[in-house]
Amino acid sequence: MPNHTSTQYELRFQSLFNTGRGFAFPCDPHGRVDLDQLSERARNNYFYARAVVGRELAVPAVQPGGSR
Repeated sequence: MPNHTSTQYELRFQSLFNTGRGFAFPCDPHGRVDLDQLSERARNNYFYARAVVGRELAVPAVQPGGSR
């Protein structure tokens, strides 16, 4: 995945219980995250976020990139 694409979009997992809390990961326009470009900590957070969708986090959404 080209770097310019990964900074234009984010895959956001919003908390179901705490407004403004959650996780965001750089992705392409289709929501695909390049795991090789993430740090080990970010990769672990990504796998955690996917595992708790519906229990702690909402279904993720692709949004224009933020200030990352």
